[in-house]
Amino acid sequence: MPNTSRAAATTSRQETEHRFLDAAERLLVQVGYAGITTRALAAEAGLNHGLVHYYFGSIEEVLLRVLNRFTERLIARQRAMYSADVPFIEKWRTAWRFQEEDLAAGYPKIWFELQALAWNRPDLRERIVAVEAEWRGVLREAFARAIREYGKEDELPVEAVTAMTVTFALGYMLERLSGIREGHEPLLAWIDGWIESLERGKPDGQRKSKRPGRGVRQSKRGRR
Repeated sequence: MPNTSRAAATTSRQETEHRFLDAAERLLVQVGYAGITTRALAAEAGLNHGLVHYYFGSIEEVLLRVLNRFTERLIARQRAMYSADVPFIEKWRTAWRFQEEDLAAGYPKIWFELQALAWNRPDLRERIVAVEAEWRGVLREAFARAIREYGKEDELPVEAVTAMTVTFALGYMLERLSGIREGHEPLLAWIDGWIESLERGKPDGQRKSKRPGRGVRQSKRGRR
């Protein structure tokens, strides 16, 4: 096959896969995995239903690819944010603004939908665990750096802080998806204040910028 023909075939395959993945992402948010059939997915994508198994092998593979693709975008965003040369408290606040954006975009719902699917599918569970491991890796690196800057290595075990934050974030997302907000604002405000106290106690050589005033914190909290 000439190079031009192979390139055209590759482009066509990629476009088809993207259409299926985009359609599956929409359906996971709208109806959940239980409402997605091969024919429903094909109809949403505007493609022949036989192409689902031809390109992906199974409907589950499509859904997992959706989660992986979405996760890759967000992980890249988080890594860029945590690598910025600003105080950790600003990164923490940005992370929670991202949390709101992700809820609106449907990422937590997709993640929980596929976790539920994998509870009774050991063959899928490993891939869901891998997604959470990616998030833990990003947080572990960010927290290790912050804890060193705060000089709290003996008081704040990195693995414990990482596990606590992941568990908290998952619970937060689950409650938000269930329409529960009780206690979230006070908890986030308390954590914000605690991190501010760490910023104030940071060794002078680690202070990279002026600590934001309370007015800034309050206005940002009001947007959550």
